[in-house]
Amino acid sequence: MSKLIITINGSQKEIDYGTTLETISKDYQQDFKYDIIIAKVDGIYKELIDTITKNSEIEFLDLTHRSANSIYVNGLIYLMIYAFQQVFGKQANLKVCHSLDKGLYIEPTIPIKKEDLDVLENKMRELVNSNLPIQKVTVSRLEAMEYFKNIGDFIKADIMKYVTSTHLTLYKLGNMYNYFYSLMPISTKSLSHFELTYLNEKGFVLRFPTIYMKDGIKPYEHRENVFHLFQETRAWAKKLNLENVTDLNKRVSGSNIEELIQLDEVMKNYGLMELAKKIISNQNVKVVLLAGPSSTGKTTTTNKLMLSLKSLGKNPKMLSMDDFFVDRCDTPLDEEGNPDFERLEAVDLKLFEETIEKLLTGQEVILPTFNFVLGEKEYKQKMQISSDDILLIEGIHALNPKVLEHIPKEKKCTIYLSALTELNIDNHVRVSTTDNRLLRRIVRDNRTRGNNVEETLKSWAKVREGEENYIFPYQDEADYTFNTAMIYELGVLKTFVEPLLYSVEPTSPYYNEAIRLINFLRLFLPIPSESIPSDSILREFIGGGCFRI
Repeated sequence: MSKLIITINGSQKEIDYGTTLETISKDYQQDFKYDIIIAKVDGIYKELIDTITKNSEIEFLDLTHRSANSIYVNGLIYLMIYAFQQVFGKQANLKVCHSLDKGLYIEPTIPIKKEDLDVLENKMRELVNSNLPIQKVTVSRLEAMEYFKNIGDFIKADIMKYVTSTHLTLYKLGNMYNYFYSLMPISTKSLSHFELTYLNEKGFVLRFPTIYMKDGIKPYEHRENVFHLFQETRAWAKKLNLENVTDLNKRVSGSNIEELIQLDEVMKNYGLMELAKKIISNQNVKVVLLAGPSSTGKTTTTNKLMLSLKSLGKNPKMLSMDDFFVDRCDTPLDEEGNPDFERLEAVDLKLFEETIEKLLTGQEVILPTFNFVLGEKEYKQKMQISSDDILLIEGIHALNPKVLEHIPKEKKCTIYLSALTELNIDNHVRVSTTDNRLLRRIVRDNRTRGNNVEETLKSWAKVREGEENYIFPYQDEADYTFNTAMIYELGVLKTFVEPLLYSVEPTSPYYNEAIRLINFLRLFLPIPSESIPSDSILREFIGGGCFRI
């Protein structure tokens, strides 16, 4: 038998031709906190069942790695669905709805009690201990469609109309087959880290370790504001018969997507008008603070809220906290010695506080404008507000309690913005709100800053870490929440971002992520942007907007 040389962690090792990654991984498992989930072979992700047939460089990954964590979660969802039908019968099913407090909100097709959830969790752990294989099976696309029709999963069957491959990879667990649009763990044994949290008879939360949790699964904290916003948004989408990608694609292929665009834009404008009415109903409010994670459209939303307030007879003024960044030479550094623009200390908080205090006392001030090219503030624009005016301030840190802490609470109104995607791919696979924002950012950064995809992907991990540390902890403290996602937008973003993603070379460390996003976007039919209004939130990313960004 011929021998091969593999390189792992800089050390070389001789193996037999055709050795599986699972076999090799056993010698390295002791170096990991969790079970190894997948491997990267010469830069490409591979399942542990795959074999080595040439000299290769190998890196093993557990769920503390971003991509491996996503694969772990998909495996966990599959385990949960299989266990649910084992307990409640083949006619019972689950719908994976959306993220909720570092977990996933799940709705069963039958009412459940707390004790039912305990039975489900025990069954899942029993299946984990049984070490059942999750087997890869290649079938024709038509065979897969027929299988899902026969078991009553018409949504999954319909989505396969938009998959162009002749053959598909399904995964078999026990007597069940499923399709998750991703790689999978090779057995249930590695899926032991999870908890189920009961909410009510209509739903529960599947929780698991994330890459941001250093000490395992944290105690559940219910995020009522975001949960309510998700429920409200999904209820509206359901009224329009738009619950998944297939529903959206049917609108596109039926040539009535322009009406949907108009409907969605009308609803966003109506929501902002209602928000403006709530703000002015409290005559004490002098400052409105708007915050949200990256690429939620904070600038456009704030501009549109200003117009709504003006239509109600108010004279709002707008500030961006980004203009109060400390000069580049004073930017705090992260653990690796790189500038950390996500921390609150990256903002000149003293200058910001002094500026707002002067404005609220009627003084005229010269505002800073941050020059991102030079990395320093410039002072050109003057501002003065009257006692009847309202000051709108947008920024990622606007909800931090340290910001304007000396201003009485009754004089402040806080709004949390989030791009909460209403659509699912199918009942078992959701559309990630994080992916939606990432696609927005790739398009915007390329258009406005000339950044290529790799630059955006490289910075994204740091951006996400900053959101976890400095934005998400305060989301439930907001007086109001507002959803900035457009139900049609992924079809539009596809036309802008897909060519950019294809520019990533196989030798790039970001190639796997680019391919993942390309495969995700293939499920969506393209939507032209000509019918999107110039004041749409989406224009902040694709261009052609009427607001100065």
